[in-house]
Amino acid sequence: MRPNKLRELLKAGRPTIGTRLISCWPNMVEAAGHTRLFDYIEFAAEYAPYDLFALENFCRAVELFDMSAMIKIDQDTQAFVAQRAIGAGFQSVLFVDTRSAEDARRCVAAVRPDMPGSPGVNGASLRRHCYMTQSGTPEYVQALNEVVVALMIEKQSAVEQLDEILAVPGIDLIQWGPVDYSMSAGRPGGSRSPETRRVERQVIEACLKAGIPARAEIRQPDDARYYLDLGVIHFSLGTDLVILHNWWQSNGEQLRNLVAAGAGRGQAAS
Repeated sequence: MRPNKLRELLKAGRPTIGTRLISCWPNMVEAAGHTRLFDYIEFAAEYAPYDLFALENFCRAVELFDMSAMIKIDQDTQAFVAQRAIGAGFQSVLFVDTRSAEDARRCVAAVRPDMPGSPGVNGASLRRHCYMTQSGTPEYVQALNEVVVALMIEKQSAVEQLDEILAVPGIDLIQWGPVDYSMSAGRPGGSRSPETRRVERQVIEACLKAGIPARAEIRQPDDARYYLDLGVIHFSLGTDLVILHNWWQSNGEQLRNLVAAGAGRGQAAS
């Protein structure tokens, strides 16, 4: 079975850096991989169109490099998609919309092996991460136990039950979700408000106190300074669609202004 780089770094207490793609085009994975700067690539499947073939091809591209793959999945189909994604080669699953400790237990169960002493319901399979030779073997069970289970804390009820959620065995990483949180708290559009930032800090501090690493999603490297001061060493840098939009917005505006000014000078000269 392929080593899980993100798991290895978490075990060693070392920093991790990932980036996030909404596109499942393997060439995008390769473009990020060729930088040799990322420990894992996250596919934000919650926001994207995809099929099961795309999941396998995404992981094939990741496996060309010294990286692992994470998938962020919708809540309604989370057990099915988590298990098919793991079978495709994803070694980390980011579960959204956790509202309670019971939700957290279901997330862990979807990933872990179905056997005595395990909380899991994930059985043997003939998928590409193991094929026919390793399904159901001790190596297969170990690989399922090493899949990184990450949870979004992004609902007001999750914040209210945070201690109970963090006490659920098998949670490996926590990600704060300010946009969903502000909506669930009745303050849509308040993801950057002082109140939301206060709750974010509270969540991060509780995670670190409980011994569960917290990850921060940032848009540029300088954003990491605030989180580093809090003790956060895990980061997701940028999202492909946002990067493209910002580039088009900035450079398109500059070019349009430049062309308008040049055309104006040409008309004045004539």
